[in-house]
Amino acid sequence: MAELTLTHVDVGYNGEPVLRGIDVTVHGGEIISLIGPNGAGKTTVLKSIVRQLKLIGGTILLDGTDLSSFTSMQAARRMSVVLSRQVKPELMTCREVVAAGRYPYTGMSGRLSAHDTSVVDEAVAAVHAEDFADKPFTAVSDGQRQRILIARAVCQTPDVLVLDEPCVYLDIRYKLEILALLRDLAEKGCAVILSLHEIDLAQKVADRVMCVGGNGVTVVPVDELAGTALQEETVIHSLYGVTPRSYDALLGAAELRRTEPGTVRPEVFVVSSGGSGIPVFHRLVRRHIPFAAGILYTNDIDYRYALMTAEQVVAARPFEPLDDAAVAQAQQLISCCRQVINAGVVIGSCNSRLQEVLDYAGEKLCVSR
Repeated sequence: MAELTLTHVDVGYNGEPVLRGIDVTVHGGEIISLIGPNGAGKTTVLKSIVRQLKLIGGTILLDGTDLSSFTSMQAARRMSVVLSRQVKPELMTCREVVAAGRYPYTGMSGRLSAHDTSVVDEAVAAVHAEDFADKPFTAVSDGQRQRILIARAVCQTPDVLVLDEPCVYLDIRYKLEILALLRDLAEKGCAVILSLHEIDLAQKVADRVMCVGGNGVTVVPVDELAGTALQEETVIHSLYGVTPRSYDALLGAAELRRTEPGTVRPEVFVVSSGGSGIPVFHRLVRRHIPFAAGILYTNDIDYRYALMTAEQVVAARPFEPLDDAAVAQAQQLISCCRQVINAGVVIGSCNSRLQEVLDYAGEKLCVSR
């Protein structure tokens, strides 16, 4: 399996470093995702790896050989690249663009062998582009073009695959399918390096992440992005300057917050469980209506979302009967609210006292799905 090693690498433009001292080894079978705020230098790192930018310092080795010593043809047989605004082919069909990925193997004639044609067909099928493969590349949508460029890179059968924002322009179906394709390539021994703006997707596809930000570059296992405790500050919060109240690192969920929790008096009290409250929370936030939520067990998904969106949350320990203090707190909040919304709570033996809370609401109670 291939091994790409960056040692004390400085990258930048016109001799001026943007990032210094990058040290990382990407192994075959592994995916590393670059994450970080806009302008931090993710694309600069990728362009330096693929030799579009000259290194300011350090070395990049591919299987122990300095990458700068490779000829263009040698590099193309080992590494394929998908960078934004990379190509603007004229008068080429999508299939022909994909087939261009075989040029390192066609020799002087440039003719595709039966094997090359089969590889092209497999790459087109891998990105589900059969329906538009014979259309002009300039006549298809941006999302379709992106899939074709990824297919062209796959067509090179690389040892190392470098992609800058491969999910740009793609709808959710094709984002997931492309990431699954990259995961399959990694499992076959390819070393994959990509940048992603979608942190939740990086958490799903990558083995490690390269955090690119104001303090330089840090490489960590992807599991460290989620943290270990509820509302814990993680590398994501410091990297992007967000708080656990606006971004839940475990769920990969971002929420709008216009006030600090507890600074605004709630107008609505929401009773929910098992995810039933999440659409209601979002609706109230969109309408600028401050609300409280409860009584929620701390292992309920509604609890995590309520922590990010509600002014106050009445909580309880999981799998235990609701106690007097929690019920009293919920009733006190209800007395100050103008409306109580039952978002579809499921009442069982442990949380049976929620019925007391709903009964206490009286005429304030309404049901929302």
